[in-house]
Amino acid sequence: MLFLNFRNHALTSIEKLLLALRFYATGNFLITAGDFMGVSKTTASLIVRDVSTAIAKLRPIFVKMPIESEIPTMQKSFYKIAKFPRTIGAIDCTHVKIQNPGGPNAEYYRNRKGYFSLNVQTVPCPDLKIMDVVARWPGSCHDYTILKKSRFFNRLNSGEWGNSLIVADSGYANSLRIVTPFINPRNDIEELYNESIIRTRNPVERSYGVLKRRFPILSFGSRLKLQTTQAVIVACCVLHNIAIDNKDTDPPALLDIVLPDNENMNIIEHHIDEGNARQQLIDEYFSYL
Repeated sequence: MLFLNFRNHALTSIEKLLLALRFYATGNFLITAGDFMGVSKTTASLIVRDVSTAIAKLRPIFVKMPIESEIPTMQKSFYKIAKFPRTIGAIDCTHVKIQNPGGPNAEYYRNRKGYFSLNVQTVPCPDLKIMDVVARWPGSCHDYTILKKSRFFNRLNSGEWGNSLIVADSGYANSLRIVTPFINPRNDIEELYNESIIRTRNPVERSYGVLKRRFPILSFGSRLKLQTTQAVIVACCVLHNIAIDNKDTDPPALLDIVLPDNENMNIIEHHIDEGNARQQLIDEYFSYL
């Protein structure tokens, strides 16, 4: 009888938060999270949904690009990595495994590796904080397609961050504000440029490793409803930034876990007639180093 009364008592807000955090940390075991607070798996699922949605709504406060006064500091932080100028962010995508969402569009979520996923776009900074996240696109979508359809892309092209640059890999189009490596560098200057940009975009790869170690739910995959999974991803990004703000140590590596391969297989080289920042950097900066 005492056990039944415990299971039927209403959880406090703190208890609900702790349950959700335990779920993020145990990697998709709702029954384990539920037992932690003495509630059913169904109740645990509803709590995770509500808490994740509430945390995700804090995104404008904790997940944000630098404002005008912060741009010089951000550019200096990136410059210290490998002397790449004008950079305020590195962009890439990572896959978060999900269950088959069902319905007529289910196959859109099957990625090139053959499993169902969400292709999540982020823009981190040198301290690995996430400044922008897009977590709504199926696993089959190409990284550059996600960028072009994002609000971040419109803000970037509108000149909101002045002449600042975003560094990316060769899966993206080289343009006026997005710079990518040379696929086949022809001389020492282009080799130097490649080395600098590859090291400068290293924070985006490192951020995925830290984020997925901190919240194993993003490594193991989600069996929740699609909308709830999207909220969980954004919530984890919010909590990740809070952890960094509070000097939380990097989480330990996950043992015996193979994380999804996020390397772009469809490497493309784009030629933009309107000019691009990469050639300008070669002519006006890297040629003189």
